[in-house]
Amino acid sequence: MRRRGAGAGYRASLYLLLAPYLLGVVVLVIVPVALSAGLAFTAYDGLSAPEWRGLANFRELAGDPIFAIALRNSLVFVALTVPLRVAIALGLALLLNRPRRGVGLYRVAVYVPTIVPSVAYALIWLWIFNPRYGPLNLALASLGLPTPAWLIDSTTALPAIAMTALFQIGEGFVVVLAGLQHVPEEYYHASALDGAGRAATLRHITMPLLAPWLLLLTIRDVIVSAQSTFTPALLMTGGGPYYATLFVPLLMYETAFDRFRFGQGAAMMLLLLVVVGALILLAYRAAGGWGYEDEV
Repeated sequence: MRRRGAGAGYRASLYLLLAPYLLGVVVLVIVPVALSAGLAFTAYDGLSAPEWRGLANFRELAGDPIFAIALRNSLVFVALTVPLRVAIALGLALLLNRPRRGVGLYRVAVYVPTIVPSVAYALIWLWIFNPRYGPLNLALASLGLPTPAWLIDSTTALPAIAMTALFQIGEGFVVVLAGLQHVPEEYYHASALDGAGRAATLRHITMPLLAPWLLLLTIRDVIVSAQSTFTPALLMTGGGPYYATLFVPLLMYETAFDRFRFGQGAAMMLLLLVVVGALILLAYRAAGGWGYEDEV
């Protein structure tokens, strides 16, 4: 009875610790999403009362070529950034997993770009991509390489914005690093006794045990990448050139707050949620589940 009471007390303390976070999720995420989902079926300009339209907003979006471009750009951005972010986080975590001199400083260096405010981060990259005096083109010119007009050329603008996302991997790096440090050392000792090399150990021990962590990181990055394009697209390109960097969050903002078509903007949000949910389900199915099953 004492052990059962101790377990109940432990669970109660966990729920108490989670309470502020759960309250924030309900107030700041679930309630706004529910209200926006309701607006998606109405015509609402912020001044008059909402007018029920049913599926009319969705039918208009289905025939809107601008929304099709924005959705395609968002999907391309997710396809470019998510695999690279996960791979870079995994590589750096493997490199910086073992304690050695200066490893703490290197870990901090990996995490620092993640805590830079998004507006400041976008302005820094706006300077880096400057075609005349930006450090990136100056470095390329010193090597005799082409110096693209990154944010002015429609063929390089989207890859340039995707490049900025590859440096903000601090949270993913911490997740993979935590996963690596939860792998029991006994597995590596047994692998060494069997004569397995580093590549075999990585393939047959580390990666299977990291599969749940990598799937969690992939799902998180799909969610983040689908919405993190707003600030860089707004400040660095304004959605141009020629709609090359027009993403759904930016189009949603312009539709709702520039044209006061809140119902159509909410419909875009709902469609984006459906697309992100489909991508998460696809990633889960492709990974074959979480990679392990608990047995009692």
